[in-house]
Amino acid sequence: MAQKVAVACDHAGRELKNAIAELLVARGFEVEDFGTHGNDSVDYPDFASEVARRVGSGKAAFGVLVCGTGIGMSIVANKYRGVRAAVCHNEFEARATRQHNDANVLCLGERVVGMGLGVAIADAFFSTAFEGGRHLRRVQKIADAEAENAR
Repeated sequence: MAQKVAVACDHAGRELKNAIAELLVARGFEVEDFGTHGNDSVDYPDFASEVARRVGSGKAAFGVLVCGTGIGMSIVANKYRGVRAAVCHNEFEARATRQHNDANVLCLGERVVGMGLGVAIADAFFSTAFEGGRHLRRVQKIADAEAENAR
């Protein structure tokens, strides 16, 4: 069974989101696209929240969020339990955040990285596994901090 990836964007990230969705389908992932599908200005927190809910609840294994910078999307997504969202600007960061942080939501800025690099970053993110080992302890500390702050 293919892993599910929830994807979404605001009006500034639609072209890159669509290209990444195509890449993911070609690589055998099941993609759920939560929009936006038009050019009208929309509020990125609405779209980031939908993807973060899916990932945090386990209904999707991963998420991809694209806006102008990736920053706003990551801020929203990281408010949700179980989400480890990372803004990546290059392939090294994409590989490192998967290997070391077990990031499960990739955030990108279409206005920052553009189309070619954006797709390459997504490819690096989705072709890299979490290393575990000493990193598992650190990821658990993230979950512990999240639980402590939820009280």
